[in-house]
Amino acid sequence: MSANTWRQPTGDSDLSSDPGQATPSADGTHEAGAGSTAAVDGPGRSAHRFWSARRLPAALVALLAVGGIGLLLYDVVSVRAGRSAMSWRRRLAEELATRPLDDTWMIVGAAVAMTLGLWLLLLAVTPGLRRLLPMRQPTGIPGAEEVHAGLDRRAVALVLRDRARQVAGVRSARVAVGRRKVKARAWAHFRDLEEVRSDLHATLSEAVTSLGLARHPTLTVHVRRPKKG
Repeated sequence: MSANTWRQPTGDSDLSSDPGQATPSADGTHEAGAGSTAAVDGPGRSAHRFWSARRLPAALVALLAVGGIGLLLYDVVSVRAGRSAMSWRRRLAEELATRPLDDTWMIVGAAVAMTLGLWLLLLAVTPGLRRLLPMRQPTGIPGAEEVHAGLDRRAVALVLRDRARQVAGVRSARVAVGRRKVKARAWAHFRDLEEVRSDLHATLSEAVTSLGLARHPTLTVHVRRPKKG
């Protein structure tokens, strides 16, 4: 039996002070700078993504199935008891028996049924919970294999944004965190853009490394001047 744990950092104090490795690069432009790096793997075992319970789709499918099957069974029992079948079932049986396969409504109904089936199949084979980033499971610690920890992407974005604002020269910053990529945009009101971008890239690389994610996202940094006026 395993326990699922979600840990959401609320500030810079949640990040360790161990220096991460970064390889800042310069593109030679003054409008924007961009760099890309992958955080260095630390000790630990990779963790799988969190699986969603899919409660709402499962409940909707169950209610529709129970309602349809219950109504059909009631009509069958009524016919066996000597009553006439409901008009909707007679009409449905007549339409299915007389309409050709190339009829427009037959094609539309088949397309809708196929779309719903593919949607349910996709929900069944995909983990879901894309907002949670799994963390590495440490090795050598008793009971660590029973803990499945993750970080909320919005919480990670807030932490990285706060770290970005601490870099000298950064006036404001915006960070978007995906499952595989972290994109940071900053506006610098003083200092050279390349110097700000280099320091910002190193700071965010260290922050991403200290989060201990199972899959280290690629970091991209853009720095520009704020618009005048």
